[in-house]
Amino acid sequence: MGRLVLQPLGTVCENPACKSPGRILQAPTDDEDLQGVLRAIATPCLADGFTEAIRSSVDYVLDGARTSRFNLLSPKVHPGERASVGAKLEYEVQRVFGWKKAKPLDILINDTPVDLKATVGDNWAIPAEAHCHLCICTQIQLKKNRHRSWLVRTHTSWLYRGSNNDGKRGIAADAREQWAVPLYEWTPLPVNPLSLLTEEQANAVLAEDRGQEARLLMLFGYLPGIVIPRSVILTVCAGRQDPIRRARAIRERAEAQGLLLLCGKWQDQRVTAAAHGYDLGPGDWVALPAADRGARPAIPEARPGQAGGEQWSGTREASDGALF
Repeated sequence: MGRLVLQPLGTVCENPACKSPGRILQAPTDDEDLQGVLRAIATPCLADGFTEAIRSSVDYVLDGARTSRFNLLSPKVHPGERASVGAKLEYEVQRVFGWKKAKPLDILINDTPVDLKATVGDNWAIPAEAHCHLCICTQIQLKKNRHRSWLVRTHTSWLYRGSNNDGKRGIAADAREQWAVPLYEWTPLPVNPLSLLTEEQANAVLAEDRGQEARLLMLFGYLPGIVIPRSVILTVCAGRQDPIRRARAIRERAEAQGLLLLCGKWQDQRVTAAAHGYDLGPGDWVALPAADRGARPAIPEARPGQAGGEQWSGTREASDGALF
């Protein structure tokens, strides 16, 4: 698609229903509603909140606990499913930030209608009802494991002329470069530990003819010192009963292999993990190799029936690998 020659600032937008005063195309610095929204959402945690929302959206689409999928770029994931991450993200962002659904668009911020758009591609599909409104546009680059968001008034005059079958139009490249306001810089997304395995290792860990405990022993053996979130354990044991209990059951066998399993569900184990440089969330696990921990700390046995939560955090995180 060629670059659209944009109407200059100060001219009248071609949309008769344009929301700018006098339908005049304004720079972001002169757009009072845009500036009000920027002030309302300004927080150092904005990028982290979007990271959480994107991770939840990807987990939802992959449905690893049922499908054993862990890589959104895998051939096992249909392109339509991959594209649906953007639609799911709109709801996850509202949940994370407490933004309430409100007509005529997705949400109201500072009493201003705002639409939420996300893409795993290069552009966003702006529906007719959002033309000339404010939009928060998020781009997820799966191959680079990163994301970024902008706030932009999607003037009809700044959208490509062509549209898809439902009338949605993309934002002109020059309009985004000149008049979209970055909300935060490119921010990395967490890497799923399963993507750190070789193909042979991954096939072994996910082999359906192996029991859960055998799979989990292999997982921790292949990835010592890597924080393993609960969602990964559920993926490894996809479709099986009570995988968290199975993880607790392998502690003694892991110890015999020189690995001390720690789970963030219990405070004493979180403290032990922290002493070795790991920040475990409630549902996180890590296998400490003997060489990393010295003398064995006293760790109370897990009580039956307890399972971890969903948080994924760790101080030792992979710098390369596939997203989920």
